[in-house]
Amino acid sequence: MTDTHRSGFACLVGRPNAGKSTLTNALVGEKVAIMSARPQTTRHTIRGIVHRPDAQLVLVDTPGLHRPRTLLGQRLNDLVKETLGEVDVIAFCLPADQKVGPGDRFIAAQLAPLMTGRRAVPVVAVVTKSDLVDRARLMEHLLEVEQLAREVEREWADIVPVSAKGGFQVTTLEDVLVKHLPEGPELYPGGELTDEPEQIMVAELVREAALEGVRDELPHSLAVVVEEIVEREGSADVEKGRPPLLDVRVNLFVERESQKAIVIGRGGSRLRDVGTRARQGIEKLLGARVYLDLHVKVARDWQRDPKQLRKLGF
Repeated sequence: MTDTHRSGFACLVGRPNAGKSTLTNALVGEKVAIMSARPQTTRHTIRGIVHRPDAQLVLVDTPGLHRPRTLLGQRLNDLVKETLGEVDVIAFCLPADQKVGPGDRFIAAQLAPLMTGRRAVPVVAVVTKSDLVDRARLMEHLLEVEQLAREVEREWADIVPVSAKGGFQVTTLEDVLVKHLPEGPELYPGGELTDEPEQIMVAELVREAALEGVRDELPHSLAVVVEEIVEREGSADVEKGRPPLLDVRVNLFVERESQKAIVIGRGGSRLRDVGTRARQGIEKLLGARVYLDLHVKVARDWQRDPKQLRKLGF
C-alpha cells in the first residue's frame, strides 16, 4: 500500500470510428463523449475525468486522425496534434474487427516522433472492439499491432485488448494508463466528470441524435451551434418541487438544400424525432425541464470556407 497519488492526461487517438468515444465513456462511467456508428463523429477534444483514491486520470477524446480532404479535416487534425504534445500518455486505438491498414500506419508515423527524445510520450496500443472477433482473430490482430510498431521503429509501452461495451479489461486499461502518469495532486474537484462547457455538450447531444439513421455524407456536413440556454421566467416552483424550464435554441447547419431536407424529414417528422431524442439527454445533463427549439439552416460548403468555419466554432 502506498500513499502515492498520480494525476495527468491521457489522449485517445485512432482513425475515425475506432471506438475512442465509447471507450472514454466506459472509463469515466458516464456519457461524456458523443457516440455514433458514423466515422468522424467527434469534432472537439472532450475531457472525461476518472477519479480514484490513488489517481486522477483525465481522458482527452479527440477527433479521428486522418488524411484531410477539407479545411475542416485539416483543422481537426491540427487539433489532435496540438493535444498530443500536451499529454502524459497516448492510447492508440486499433479496432480488432478491422485489419491494420493505411489509416493506422499514417497515425503510427505521426506518433513515432513523440515517442523519443527528452520528453518522450509513452504510447499504449489499445485493441478496441475485442468482443467482435473470435480468439484466433484477436491473436492475429495483436501480432499485426506489434508489427506496426516495428514498421515505425518504435515499441508500444503496452498492448491492451479491451471491449468498452462488454467491460472486458476496461479496468486493466485504466491501471495501465495511470501507471504512466506522473505523481501529483487532483487536477479537478472530486465528482466532476468533464470540464466540457454545457453549450458544447448540448450541441454534441443534438448532433448525435441528428446523425442516427442518415446517409453517409451527412455527418461530415452537419454542424450544430447552441444559440442560447435561458431559464423561462416564472417556470420554477420550489414549493411544488417543479424544476425550471429552460429554453434551448439550437441551429443545425448543413451544406446543401438536399441535406436540409434529410434532416427535417417529410413534414418535419425526422426533426421532431431528433428533438425528442436529444431533449432527453439534455434534460439529464442540465437537470431541468427543457423546451428544445431546433432550426436547420444551409451554410454552403462551410467545411472549406475559413470564415464560416470560424463562425461555427472551428
